[in-house]
Amino acid sequence: MNRSRRRFIKNTTIATGTISLGASSIMSAKSYNSIMGANDRVRVGIVGFSGRARASLIPAFIALQDKLNFRITGVSDIWNKRRESGKSYIKELTGDNITSYKNNEQMYEDDQIDAVIISTADFQHALHTVEAAQAKKDAYVEKPFAETMDDNIIGHKAVKESGIIVQIGSQRRSGLNYHRANQFIKEGKFGDIVMVEMTWNVNQPGRWRLPNLTKEIQESDTDWKRYLMNRPYEDWDPRKYLEYRLFWPYSSGIPGQWMSHQIDTVHWFSGLGHPRSVAANGGIYLWKDGRKNFDTMTAVFDYGPPDEPDSGFQVIYSSRFTNSAGGVKEIYYSNGGELNLSTNKVSSNGGLTQHQAEKMGYSANLLEDYDLSQDDNLGVVTSADTGSDPLTNAHMLNWMECVRSRKQPNAPVQAGYDHSVANIMTTAALRTGLKATFDTKRQQVLAGGEVFKY
Repeated sequence: MNRSRRRFIKNTTIATGTISLGASSIMSAKSYNSIMGANDRVRVGIVGFSGRARASLIPAFIALQDKLNFRITGVSDIWNKRRESGKSYIKELTGDNITSYKNNEQMYEDDQIDAVIISTADFQHALHTVEAAQAKKDAYVEKPFAETMDDNIIGHKAVKESGIIVQIGSQRRSGLNYHRANQFIKEGKFGDIVMVEMTWNVNQPGRWRLPNLTKEIQESDTDWKRYLMNRPYEDWDPRKYLEYRLFWPYSSGIPGQWMSHQIDTVHWFSGLGHPRSVAANGGIYLWKDGRKNFDTMTAVFDYGPPDEPDSGFQVIYSSRFTNSAGGVKEIYYSNGGELNLSTNKVSSNGGLTQHQAEKMGYSANLLEDYDLSQDDNLGVVTSADTGSDPLTNAHMLNWMECVRSRKQPNAPVQAGYDHSVANIMTTAALRTGLKATFDTKRQQVLAGGEVFKY
């Protein structure tokens, strides 16, 4: 292992210890001894040696594996280059010789693993979760959980029926600042949510582009039909294989990749499973490189109890690839002020002042300043940056602990089902120009009253 990688593993281990301080989900080393089979090694397979797996998920796992007695023992990838790269990468980091498999079926038939980390194409996550559930393997599953309701339904059902432990890759649910925000709102200290503003802005024409690899890969190097899974057959296209986030129906792009992280906190904090309606539009305004998913979009969500149309709140979400001003933002508003998860501050900003209240016979309503980033009981917590390694480490740690304890993790499959409903509603509104709603009985997204299908 080279020095830089040794340093990275050391630093992520330290970071994990910091973020875990005082978290209710963290178990002491002694507590493992009371769990049946706690001393048995948990063998983990990698499903898809993606960039995300290489850069974040595997390093986070390796930083924790010795403490919890886990080991990566296999890697499955239908592309021969990544399959062998994954095997070499684990060897370089740990010295372990692992088994490589040409597909998941082969890996599950070998039955030399106990759990999997799924980091494949967006549209495959729910379907690969079904395979793990059928094989009775616990799973850490990257988001978005599903890009269509049919996949969302079968993925959710398979997990519930199998009883496997599933952690959805919504890392915010393991950030202690987010736990503090959730507690602050749930305890009534914030007041009713009246509006949420969220943004995710970058200026990156190369985001999700892999031009060198698309020139290199050949259809004979992989299994194109297996890759397509339940999507309609079409001829080999290396861009749709490697740059799938730019092409519907392999990915919704912005909603599945970025919005899924942020809209998940709305469900978590409010206790509402999905929006009542979504209106959205967008377009490919600048980066005309053959992509089919938008480089800019805005969506307006209506949230609230379905039987109380006069109560609730709006969420405004906007995102662009074309200018990074504003960056990533998550601000919750009440009549008394704001809860800002970019600054980790609760403040009276925008709250009802005495001057304005007196005009209508009301009393002032101003929140007291409160710091979400530090608390005597919770210890030091992380920033709102979902790409930070400490958040990924904390989320991975929570999953590994729950595999041991059989408790539900911070982001169970229901969280993935719910964020997928919101994502699919957004996709339906974007692609039809119609307002999207959700039929809870049929578990289907409707656009203009009709079931949305890709």
